[in-house]
Amino acid sequence: MPAKGKHRRPKFLRIPRSIAVAGTGGAALALPLMGAVCAHASAPAAAVPAVVQKVATVSVPAGIAAEKTAPKTYVVKAGDTLAKIADREHVSGGWKKLYADNRAVVGADPTAIRPGLKLTIAGQGATPSSASAATRTATATAAKSVDAGYTLPVQGATIGTGYKVPGSMWSSGYHTGVDFVVPTGTTVRSVAAGTVVSAGWGGAYGNQVVVQHADGRYSQYAHMSALSVSAGQAVTEGQQVGLSGATGNVTGPHLHFEIRTTPDYGSDLDPVAYLRAHGVVVG
Repeated sequence: MPAKGKHRRPKFLRIPRSIAVAGTGGAALALPLMGAVCAHASAPAAAVPAVVQKVATVSVPAGIAAEKTAPKTYVVKAGDTLAKIADREHVSGGWKKLYADNRAVVGADPTAIRPGLKLTIAGQGATPSSASAATRTATATAAKSVDAGYTLPVQGATIGTGYKVPGSMWSSGYHTGVDFVVPTGTTVRSVAAGTVVSAGWGGAYGNQVVVQHADGRYSQYAHMSALSVSAGQAVTEGQQVGLSGATGNVTGPHLHFEIRTTPDYGSDLDPVAYLRAHGVVVG
């Protein structure tokens, strides 16, 4: 028991003259203090300032935000199409956007691009992730297995009789293909990958081969002196299908070449326009 008449002096908690730092979930608030605080007293509510939350600046990791690249120039190569270029260059809006941006260069026909043309690649999308890039690579590889490109049926040849030249010597009233002037024995190649649907004697066409391609079109090679393939055989772009000659209804050696919508006579298309649309330079 304390001695009678004596009072115990209340103890004070001494705090150095400084500041106290209150942790508030990452934000810090510095509060000025009085020289001492009584152990039995409580600070008035008005004396405690409201806690101000700290606003943090969040940095976005590199590669998360989509970033568009600046426009660039693309030089058309053999075998290119607007669709292929737009896909390969990740053009936002696809081949239609690419064509709209380059109509003055390409012209009225979007399929008539040719090697050497300079296209402006604008409006590119975000750089693909590694996963989507891998998917795109696999798709492109699969596409190449069925459409590796296009080439001329014979090399270094000039065109004799053109497409749709009128004449009574043809049953249709016009020439249904083009004649490449080459000597007998010149290598004749498939203009694109495909499957041989017929190979043999074709009446006025002499020895002929017809190949179906991945786009649903058919190419025909006629008046050949020898055949190198048979019906049902798969061929690659540039593979030899025979040798040129002068069999059938001809006045001299040459290769008669057609593009058709079906394997049969009478479904012809302009073969030169077709080859040029696929990037092949036809002299």
